[in-house]
Amino acid sequence: MDDKLSVSAAPHAKVRMYTSATCPFCIRAEKLLHARGVTEIDKIRVDLDPARRDEMMRITGRRKVPQIFIGDYHVGGCEELQALDREGGLASLLRGQSG
Repeated sequence: MDDKLSVSAAPHAKVRMYTSATCPFCIRAEKLLHARGVTEIDKIRVDLDPARRDEMMRITGRRKVPQIFIGDYHVGGCEELQALDREGGLASLLRGQSG
């Protein structure tokens, strides 16, 4: 793992992810977050509760999962999370700093 992206020693901003059980992008996003030291993800299962999908759509304007929030910042989906990581912004966002 690249040292500049490792944030396991730092406290983390709260991570919330709208997800479903069978979503491969959700699994990839979760693995990336864990690789960056995140130990807790507030997972909101939209496949179990349609009202939560409605909530997600109202907040994000999107209907596909995952939809990832770090603190109050809406990252977007798995591809946006991966891009943020490649650009070096994920570590600072997880530390609670602006991306």
